This record gives sequence, structure tokens and C-alpha cells, in this order.
Amino acid sequence: MLDESLLDSPEALARADTHGQLRAAAEAGAHVRTAARRAEESALSELRPDGRPRAVLVAGSGPGTACTADLLGAFTNGAMPVTLLRPYGPLAAPDALRWALPGWTGPLDLLIVATSDGTEPGLTALIEQAYRRGCTVVSVSPPSAPVAAMTGETHGLAVPLHVGADAVREPPSVSRPHSGGDGSNGQPTPPTVAQSASPAVLWPLVTPLLVLFDRLGLFPADPSALQSLADRLDHVAERCGPAVATYTNPAKSLATELTGTLPLLWTEGAVAGAVGHRCASAFAALPGLPVLTAALPGAMAEHSRLLAGSLAAASDPEDFFRDRVEEPESLRARVLFLREQATYEHSAAVAVRELTYAHEVPLSELEPVDGSSPLAAAAELIATVDFTAVYLALADGGPSWS
Repeated sequence: MLDESLLDSPEALARADTHGQLRAAAEAGAHVRTAARRAEESALSELRPDGRPRAVLVAGSGPGTACTADLLGAFTNGAMPVTLLRPYGPLAAPDALRWALPGWTGPLDLLIVATSDGTEPGLTALIEQAYRRGCTVVSVSPPSAPVAAMTGETHGLAVPLHVGADAVREPPSVSRPHSGGDGSNGQPTPPTVAQSASPAVLWPLVTPLLVLFDRLGLFPADPSALQSLADRLDHVAERCGPAVATYTNPAKSLATELTGTLPLLWTEGAVAGAVGHRCASAFAALPGLPVLTAALPGAMAEHSRLLAGSLAAASDPEDFFRDRVEEPESLRARVLFLREQATYEHSAAVAVRELTYAHEVPLSELEPVDGSSPLAAAAELIATVDFTAVYLALADGGPSWS
């Protein structure tokens, strides 16, 4: 049950946030600036490509990589195929996970390996496979990790990833299998799936790849664009920070609205779709809140039974009059509509409002400020849902990861 009184107490939030997730969300802009500076100091600054790749393949572990692939695909707006390579193998043995290149992969294609761990044997094997195919490889990983070493050995471009220790810190009570040893040999313990969803990991992964795409001519992300991205993240942190009261805080307000609901997350546009997947991962990882995502216009048909079924408020005609003191609170659907442009009177927005009103299903809407670029829109939406996920977790007893 959400403790709403905690949301309006910065001191109580600070005590509850034992793993520093509010700080991680607030420092997203700083992570972008640091990653951009280090990317310019790396071999990326010397990259002079002969032309665009035929296709981009992205591989890595955790939702941070999936979100990275989604965002890169959205930013190119379909001009360049961006495909996420999904691992296969025994789930209980991370060392056994493997990635495979599509059969058509060759010298015209680009493989991006993005990981905050870098010790995965399956990724080093994938880099070897790409080298044999003549495929260009760019990796973003910790500089001392085997993935970075293998990238260098196969004449690829290894971009160092620098993530603060707090981003991968974990409570002592958490035990899990890992691929980097038990700590006695000095190998780092890989982050959990939840940790890789942290903004302290996401933006250091994404930023150097934005620089890469700018160099390749796939998406404009020059230093001024990255500075604007960082500034937008700072602005959201100011609006959504713990010292801002709930009634003027978009993230706290959204956390309050989503409490006790099954969010039906509807998205419009490629950037909003990428943010929707990020939102579902963050909500599952932090507060443990399941989210059903769907893109418009198909979302209305896909979730039609959820709007009219037992999860809808209108499904219980005696809801207002019945004494529910001894009854557990029932779960109700709530539509969360994400769009990448501020279009209040847009036909899709009007249709969503009319449909939810007809079914008496509550609606929350999240959009960036008017005139936002795709990069700025993604930053604003991601930062807001990241803060929302942290507030939901803290007010419901605290997150289970650091």
C-alpha cells in the first residue's frame, strides 16, 4: 500500500532510499555529460566512416541493452534497421548464455555490444563470430572487461564505459548466480537485471552510441545536442525531485495515480514506444508493478476486454454503496498514455480520452513539452518514469535492489 505521506517528506524519502536511487535518477544529466566527454576522449573522436552500415545489430545483457536498441531504432526513424539480438541458453547459468548473428550478417553490417558487465563469455564469442564474418564491431563496456579486450583483439572499436560504484552496489542479502567469479579473484560481480535498468547505467550506455550514430550520419547528436539532452534531464530532476510537493511533481502525482492499479501503457510513436518498454522494465524491477504495453492504434483493440472486464471500474455496479471495510482493495485498470509530442487535441489523444471515459477507466497522460526533439522527448519521458518507479518503490516499502 502506498504511503502518500512519505512522498511529501524529503527527509523520510532520504531515509527510505538506502540504495541511492533518487540520486541516481537526479544525476542522469551528469551521467550524460560525463559519458559524452569520455566518448570524445576515446577513439570515437577519430572515427571517419566511409559510409553508413547496411544494418545495426545490438547485443548485451539486461533491460538497459534492450532500451538502448529501442532508442537507437526510434531515433533513426526507420532509416536504418536496428535489431536487438536476444540471448539463448540455460537461464540459470548466465555463463552459458549465447548470442548468434543472423545468417545474412556480413562486412556491410555493424554489431554493437553494449553491456555494463563485460564478462559474459557469450558476448566475447559473438565478437569472435562477427570478426570471422567481417562485420564491424563497436563495444561499450568497462575498460578492463573481457568484452573490451576481445573487441581490441579483433580490430573493433572498444568504447570504455564508466559507471559509478553505487549503480551496481547491492544489498548483502541478495544472492544470485554470476559469471565473473565470487569476488575472491578480483572479478566484478555482474549487475542484476534490476540494476541494469538504473538511469546510472542507461545513460552511460546510450550516450557514446549517440556519438557513434552522429559520426555515422544516422542521427544528429553533436555536442550541443548532448548538452541539451543533459539540460533536459536536469530540468526533469528539478521538477520531479523529492523536495517538490506531490501536487506540482509529475512523478509523484503519477505514482499516486498508479497505486493499486494495473497500468495499461499505451504509446504513440516510435520514441514513446521505446520509453514504454523502459517504463515496463523499471516498474517491474523497482516497485514490482506489472505493466501491459501496447502501441496505438492497436492498443485499443488489444486491451478492449481489459477495459470492459472485471478490471474496469464500471464492472461493479454496487461499488459506491457496498461496505468494503473488511474487503481487500480490488485491482483496477488505469490507462497510462505516453506520446512523444505535446498534442492535446490530436485525434489519437481525443480517441483515447473518449474510450476510457466511456468505460469509466481512469486515464493518466504523459508527454514532453511542446516542440521537443526526439532526443529531448525521450529524455523527459524516461526521466519522469524513472522517478515515478523510484517513488512507487520507496512509498511501498523500498526497492529490493541498489
